[in-house]
Amino acid sequence: MDDCSETYLCVNDSNMSSDTNPRPEHEELEKFRRKLKYFFMNPRDKYKARRKKPWKLMLQIIKIAVVTAQLVWFGLSNQMVVQFKEENLMTFRHLFLMNFTDASSDSYAVYTQRDVYTHISYAVQQFLMLPNTTVGNHEYQREGDVYTPLTVCQQFYSNGSITARVDEECFKIYPMVSSSPLPSHPLNLTLNFERLLSVIVKFTLKAINLQTVQHHELPDCYVFNIMIGFDNRPQSGRIKIDLDNDVDISKCRDWTLTGASGRWSFFSFMMFIVQEYVKFFSSSYGKRVSLSDRMEFINGWFILIIISDVLTITGSVLKIIIQLKAVASYDLCSILLGTGTMFVWIGVLRYVGYLNKYNILIITLRASLPNVIRFTCCAAMIYLGYCFCGWIVLGPYHSKASHSLSYIHYDHRSEPVSDLQMFITQCKESKREHRHTPDLRHVRKIDC
Repeated sequence: MDDCSETYLCVNDSNMSSDTNPRPEHEELEKFRRKLKYFFMNPRDKYKARRKKPWKLMLQIIKIAVVTAQLVWFGLSNQMVVQFKEENLMTFRHLFLMNFTDASSDSYAVYTQRDVYTHISYAVQQFLMLPNTTVGNHEYQREGDVYTPLTVCQQFYSNGSITARVDEECFKIYPMVSSSPLPSHPLNLTLNFERLLSVIVKFTLKAINLQTVQHHELPDCYVFNIMIGFDNRPQSGRIKIDLDNDVDISKCRDWTLTGASGRWSFFSFMMFIVQEYVKFFSSSYGKRVSLSDRMEFINGWFILIIISDVLTITGSVLKIIIQLKAVASYDLCSILLGTGTMFVWIGVLRYVGYLNKYNILIITLRASLPNVIRFTCCAAMIYLGYCFCGWIVLGPYHSKASHSLSYIHYDHRSEPVSDLQMFITQCKESKREHRHTPDLRHVRKIDC
């Protein structure tokens, strides 16, 4: 410890003995006590004691600038990837869904058998005519020398009675070369709508995102696994149609790049103080320091800084791997870099304690943090209970919530579910016709 800090502690120590020549047996005790007092000082008092420039604060500011700049750079790249995915999804819906509009995404459905066949045939024809219709760089995916086929699968009950057994039939349609004429009737499909559960049209396309070149990155190659679903599970006469896709991102060429990243952090000084404290009490007083007393030496700010550094380093390494096109874990990298940057900014609050008024605020926050966490846990329990209650009571009356509710637990053979749907429909009709009581002849003792 520097002489200036020793002098500061001696002058400002109210418990210091007035004797200028302390006895030798007390010198070690007083020296160790001053070390402990200095260790538990806040940054403001340590600065007064040593009068050294806060190089750790400067290092944190530089780290904030570097980490935030990296986060912004990756955020722009990730935004470009997400935008490319969303625009391609909207493109596929307009290409392969007949008469699709952006406003009809939640209500896109068919109601007649002829419309079902027409929409399936339209999707197949658009797939076969893709090179002549798309304005993008979409192409068929190859597996060796053969293009991946389009697959049409139908799921239906195995017999006329509604049982738990479900069968599935599929057939494949391979893309034709440009010189071959398209078949006039590419489908050889017969649907039994009384037993039909769903029809799924699956195919694979690929595309290249060249926008990454603007950010001095290698272009990304995308593989879109597209699935068009015709959902007839409710058997209500309305077959909902939806298109969704799974995206795989990979490198377009076998480029070879190398890079490295390294960083080290230490926790040794704190552990050295703890061991010295334990050794002193054991030799001088014959006492064993308890675990709770040892935990007093652990500085939560240092732990937060170490966690932020680990997250930032991991996110940076993953970002390098993404730029090498080895993986495409953009979401995981966003979580790591975002959380690491948040902890870095929070860690700077420790150095706000150099100002007297802010130091009081930081001490208050640190003392009240356990109680705030307990309050948050209690509030979260109340909020979750309220959410589940509102979801089960009011959810079925909302179109989106009832749609999700039917997917979570839906039994097509359960008669009370059908009665409940009938009851809700008649309640809505009665409100439109200003009737106070719906027709309950087919409903089993249910009150509005």
